[in-house]
Amino acid sequence: MEKEKNWKATIFLVSGGIGLLSGLAAAYLIIKKREETGTSLKLTSGEGARIGMGIVTLLKMIADGGK
Repeated sequence: MEKEKNWKATIFLVSGGIGLLSGLAAAYLIIKKREETGTSLKLTSGEGARIGMGIVTLLKMIADGGK
């Protein structure tokens, strides 16, 4: 029973760390792109939909075990 709780906690911690790092990397890239172009960040509805579908696809791949 204790082993079952340990691996779940490990999964949460590792996944949370990966999520944090990838979110920070995305923010860094957005800031860097904005500084290079000198424009404000404006997402169109199409870009937002593409990003959302990409995230959903990534989560589905992870849930399927990378198949």
